[in-house]
Amino acid sequence: SAEPEQDEQDNAQETIPEEAAPEEKVTMAASVVLTFLPTDATGALEVYARPATHKVGIKFRAIGSAPILSHPVARITASQRFEVVVRFLRRQLKCKDTDPLFVYVNSTFAPALDQEVGYLHDCFKIDGHLHVSYCNTAAFG
Repeated sequence: SAEPEQDEQDNAQETIPEEAAPEEKVTMAASVVLTFLPTDATGALEVYARPATHKVGIKFRAIGSAPILSHPVARITASQRFEVVVRFLRRQLKCKDTDPLFVYVNSTFAPALDQEVGYLHDCFKIDGHLHVSYCNTAAFG
């Protein structure tokens, strides 16, 4: 069949080494110097230059046999990382560090632990809260 021949050809191909792109020189006549940033760009930079200090709401929801929290709604500073939410949830559930805990946003995906909660809230909030589901065994893909 042609497939094994193709695999042999693919394995025999040489890898092209990476190279740094040469720095292009631009004459002063061709360059543009901005004396100020447009208003919308300045505003955007100001927002992202400082950490968010406002709080966002989180609603926790148990899946399967996971225990239900007595207070399923919490608030957290938007600049905190998602790992803080997971640690809080572990404390509330009295989980050991070795106990499995699977945490999902909107029962859809598990965000990276270093993701900012404010960003997740801005992108995935429902009715003003970030919905965080949790369980003891993997529930989704």
